Amino acid sequence: MTTTASVTRPGTTAPARSGATARLAALGRAELTLLMRSRAALVTALLVPAVTAFSMRGMVKGLDLGGTGLSIATVLLPGSLGLALFFSVYSNLVGVYVTRRESLVLKRLRTGEVRDWEIFAGGALPALMLALVQCVLLIVGLTVVLDAPAPAAPHLLVLGLLVGVAMLVAAGALTAAVTRTAESAQLTFLPFWLLSMVGSGMFVPRGVLPGVAGDISAWLPFSPVMDLLQGGWTGGLGGLDQIRLLLAALAWTGVAALGVRQWFRWGPRS
Repeated sequence: MTTTASVTRPGTTAPARSGATARLAALGRAELTLLMRSRAALVTALLVPAVTAFSMRGMVKGLDLGGTGLSIATVLLPGSLGLALFFSVYSNLVGVYVTRRESLVLKRLRTGEVRDWEIFAGGALPALMLALVQCVLLIVGLTVVLDAPAPAAPHLLVLGLLVGVAMLVAAGALTAAVTRTAESAQLTFLPFWLLSMVGSGMFVPRGVLPGVAGDISAWLPFSPVMDLLQGGWTGGLGGLDQIRLLLAALAWTGVAALGVRQWFRWGPRS
């Protein structure tokens, strides 16, 4: 009778396939290292929203907020959070995706186990961490300075931040798809940002806009996010309004994701 025994050589192990969580963590660590080295990106993301919120205080004081259900604090606080998402997530990711594409990093990643959605999500993780830190600092700081009340509906505040982040990650990838170089990425994020600043109620509530302008601005992509953030402080949104705003924000996010799938190129455009 013979016995067959398997022999394991010292120092050798069977190759293991990494899971999605491990791959995301690895991509996130790599991007975080690069983000920490970019002082300009950190300063822009951390200081611009706070400075802009304080600079807008005088303008908001001059607005006729009667009938809108908003106060100076409930305009500036949601607006500063929306602005923080734009600078920490959207403008940051446009540059990240374009730079990685032009340096062939994305193309090399696709030759391994990493799936497309993992590349986008892993690259976005440091930006999401930065946005979280910035939002916490803004909420604490502006609440003290403005003597603002606590959010009347905290779940709407959280929901607004979550759907806002999802939308801006997709929008960042879509904007990167039409951006040719890393240098032009410093400009291509401006149209969506300016449109949202002016029309989505970030610092000028849509209730003070003339009738037609207010109606049109309600259909802008970031408007549902701002309505949810403002509703988080005022608590003035009913159940149907909450569902409608959530569905509208998710619909715009889906449109952006479909655009990324259709037009995003993994190789250099320049």
